[in-house]
Amino acid sequence: MNRIRLAAATVNQTPMAWDANAHHIRAAIAAARDAGVSILCLPELCITGYGCEDMFFSAGIQQAALDILEELVPETHRLITCFGLPIFYEGAVYNTAALVCDGRLIGLAAKQHLAGDGIHYEPRWFRRWPADVVGRVAIGEAEYPIGDLLFDCGGVRIGFEICRDAWVADRTGARLAQRGADILLNPSASHFAFAKQQIRERFVLEGSRAFCVSYAYANLLGNEAGRSIYDGGTLLATNGKMLARGPRFSFADWLLTSTVIDIDATRRAKAESFTEVAPRSSVDEGGLVETNFRYQHLDVPIGTTEVHSGICTSDRSTSELTRSLAVDVPGHPAWETGPHQKEEEFARTLALALFDYLRKSRSQSFVVSLSGGADSATVSVLVYLLVQLGGQELGFERLAEKLSHIRSLSSKRSLTGGNGATANAPSPCPLPGGEGSRELVRHLLTCVYQSTRNSGSETLSAARTVAEAVGAEFLQWDVDTNVDAYVRTVSTAIGRELTWERDDVALQNIQARARGPGIWLLANLRGALLLTTSNRSEAAVGYATMDGDTCGGLAPIAGIDKAFLLEWLKWMETTGPAGIGPLPALSAVTKLRPTAELRPSTADQTDEADLMPYRVLDAIERAAIRDRLLPIDVLEAVQPQFPQYAASQMGTWVERFFRLWCRNQWKRERYAPSFHLDDENLDPKTWCRFPILNSGFDRELEELLEHLRGMTANN
Repeated sequence: MNRIRLAAATVNQTPMAWDANAHHIRAAIAAARDAGVSILCLPELCITGYGCEDMFFSAGIQQAALDILEELVPETHRLITCFGLPIFYEGAVYNTAALVCDGRLIGLAAKQHLAGDGIHYEPRWFRRWPADVVGRVAIGEAEYPIGDLLFDCGGVRIGFEICRDAWVADRTGARLAQRGADILLNPSASHFAFAKQQIRERFVLEGSRAFCVSYAYANLLGNEAGRSIYDGGTLLATNGKMLARGPRFSFADWLLTSTVIDIDATRRAKAESFTEVAPRSSVDEGGLVETNFRYQHLDVPIGTTEVHSGICTSDRSTSELTRSLAVDVPGHPAWETGPHQKEEEFARTLALALFDYLRKSRSQSFVVSLSGGADSATVSVLVYLLVQLGGQELGFERLAEKLSHIRSLSSKRSLTGGNGATANAPSPCPLPGGEGSRELVRHLLTCVYQSTRNSGSETLSAARTVAEAVGAEFLQWDVDTNVDAYVRTVSTAIGRELTWERDDVALQNIQARARGPGIWLLANLRGALLLTTSNRSEAAVGYATMDGDTCGGLAPIAGIDKAFLLEWLKWMETTGPAGIGPLPALSAVTKLRPTAELRPSTADQTDEADLMPYRVLDAIERAAIRDRLLPIDVLEAVQPQFPQYAASQMGTWVERFFRLWCRNQWKRERYAPSFHLDDENLDPKTWCRFPILNSGFDRELEELLEHLRGMTANN
């Protein structure tokens, strides 16, 4: 039997972080060699990082990627692997996978289908490579084949489907299989979205079955460039059977997953399926690249898998950091197939995203204006989960090491100045353990309750309870003095007193804005990242005060709707992520009705009274924005979902949504960067473009009102 070990590795990269990116790749290669791997698939554009954006046009960036490739080629002794990088060829940039065999560059397969929808802009930077075309590109003093290539390495034929190439109907793998491919490698940079992993598994399984090949899928890992999150999740399959799955949402720098495949078995399956394969002697040699390679053939059972992970630091060798996580466990963790998959994915995605954003931005900690409401509580809990999930995987000491840029976590730095005064930061963190997780949270998160005379005792109690439950530092101050000063200044200038009857919105907004300067000051003093707590439902209708509750450098939950957040908090209160468990103290928040607390308490203000029920709002948003329906069509699509409400009431809410949506695009343009979580994003910088100045759908809304009047008359 012709058995060899096939592997896929995920790496946590950063755009243009040459040394760190190369270090992660080297560690994965070394682990693969130690594990007896013959063929290793690395992710798409792993040398540069996928998120370089317009810097892909830079000749200097292109050359730096080639320089790193030249450094990495000698690392591939006794191994075949691929390196993703941009290549400039005949006046255009191409997204390529360079195949390197036993210390020698063989050629570069080029991506044939570019992702240009949703958050993707690949056609802006890269040119699509046409099928069945091969060229020659000069790299250094030599020329190499580039294009639609099939590599014959020691009698085993290897082809590529680079990410999007596998998502289209006209998959490149079909043609490669007809040309005799034994193995397909899929280097990917596939961003996270809820339930997306099931789609990836389907095309990996279907590709391996339909093409009668072994298939290796390698995705990126972590928050690479700020908005997109990559969940890792390497996949290895053969003949329609999944042999191995790598863990998702890892806090490690790299993960390697390997399995043993049987080349003869896939060839027999191909022969038995009557797949039309060109005889090896008659294959178009223009697209076939041959090289001699002596595989390490294995006499072990098929399906034997290994998963390794590592954290790369300058003072530790790869062998010291490689540890076996799982053996012969190709199935899903229980949480991935349980009834709360979305809740689990949300917790794990955001925890990893915040962790990477913190360390890659070199921020010293997080600051949250904790109101006692659902949104700020969610953001605070996500920081808590960063510590819990990261500590569960790596251990709290190693997690703290990965955050060693934080001064208060570094035992090598003094926190006292020359005059003996203590710097404005928490005391040095002991080696985590026992209460170490709470201590680590305290170093990473400060929560501040900023009250006015309209704030209630219940929200203060809820805020304090949440902060104590997660282990955050809790501060409290009153902003009434600031609010009163602003009101007095403007009242004097315009010559009249401001009143709630006449100036309701302005008086609400000044309270939110008065909270901004103090929380920004604290964040600046700490060198911290201020997290804003706005959600997608609020963004849709502009139910947020610019320069008030939108203050911050990052908006972690701006991509998720309020109805889900309320459900998620209840799940966190009673269940929580597998291996972590619940936070019962969240009942202090979940029992409260969402309210901005900006009107006097006698007004009994609630968010849903100001807007509409959140479930209705989210249904209207999806119909109007995701599905691009106009007002009458939105009403007809949404009304059956909520039979408890009269058509006239639903029509009022549809009209309100469209008017608020149209007048608040400028706010969405100014939101802090947010994380992409699903394909219903409102972020105008990555997904949903809408003109700031627009008609307000005046004619369409008049048609809606006429339609409602007609319905009333007929009844």
